[in-house]
Amino acid sequence: MQTNYDTKQFMKDMNNIINYSIGFLEGARSGKQAFLNSLGQGTIEALKQYVDSMARVDPQMLHHVYEWDQVGSPKARLFDIDYTVSNLGLSIRSTFRQSTSVKNGSNVPFYDKARIMEQGTPVTIRPVRAKALVFDDNGEEVFVKSPITVRNPGGDAVQGGFQRAFDSFMNQYFTQAFLNSSGIINYLKNPTVYGKNLRAGKSMGKSKGYETGYRWIANAGVIS
Repeated sequence: MQTNYDTKQFMKDMNNIINYSIGFLEGARSGKQAFLNSLGQGTIEALKQYVDSMARVDPQMLHHVYEWDQVGSPKARLFDIDYTVSNLGLSIRSTFRQSTSVKNGSNVPFYDKARIMEQGTPVTIRPVRAKALVFDDNGEEVFVKSPITVRNPGGDAVQGGFQRAFDSFMNQYFTQAFLNSSGIINYLKNPTVYGKNLRAGKSMGKSKGYETGYRWIANAGVIS
């Protein structure tokens, strides 16, 4: 009994599979930036919604980062959240916007409202067009000629409130809930696309591996 085996074809298939695997890893590395961009977009949108939800639950802590009387409304945010991708990875940063609404009893917007209240910066109020300041104190109209300094505008609950919400998302919700609920963790643990394209990789080699690896990692950050 005699069996003939084509060792040349076997070696060719094995070499292609090895090159397919190498190409897969190289493609995954090249697709890292696309993955981080997609992850960044999903993360900042989730973070904005997270802050909105916290503001509705605890308006005393976060009312300063929204226009007056619109706490928790996405259309009234006084903060922007953006991301950058570099060789170091993904960075998330926030900035504050200027308020354009006018509080009841005032004539002009509170300039730099979000930043000042977040930092607890003292504010001195002086009469500009009138000889005295007029304000309501427990239903009583009060006139004051001298400047008034508010030591902690917004109150103690407000100071650092946005930073606490930001840190809570990044240190707890992001790692414990967001990555799992978005499907990213499970996706990265199970690169099924590698096996699905193995037959094509056996004939096409490294080029198929590179294409497969790039698409796999680039799609990992897509939030559905």
